[in-house]
Amino acid sequence: MSNNANEANTATTKQAERPKQAERPKQAERPKQAERPKQSETSGPRDTIYIGKKPLMAYVTSTLIQLANIPSVTIKARGMSIGRAVDVSQIISRKSENAGYIIGSIKLGSESMESQDGRLRNVSTIDIEIKRKN
Repeated sequence: MSNNANEANTATTKQAERPKQAERPKQAERPKQAERPKQSETSGPRDTIYIGKKPLMAYVTSTLIQLANIPSVTIKARGMSIGRAVDVSQIISRKSENAGYIIGSIKLGSESMESQDGRLRNVSTIDIEIKRKN
């Protein structure tokens, strides 16, 4: 026998030695139900914007979108984010004077929080109200 014939014979023998995989019976397809839109816990417009580490203009845009739907929005921040909250409120009130938004009440405070090392620390907070001009 030639070398090619031996290889072909060996290949067919190896295929025959392999156990056949069990075929799964086809499951009947379930009819798809119409999906309902998922509602968050607080549906409707949100009147509070929490400032974190995102870019400044992300918070400005978010606040302006909320102000288009509701008359006033509160910007809240604590710790190192307080400066960014002040910047957001100033951009909205000064740069968009034509839109007619003003800064309302400003509340300063502090919260006691437990740090990562287990000690209690006071963290400064700020709440800035932005509302439409009358």
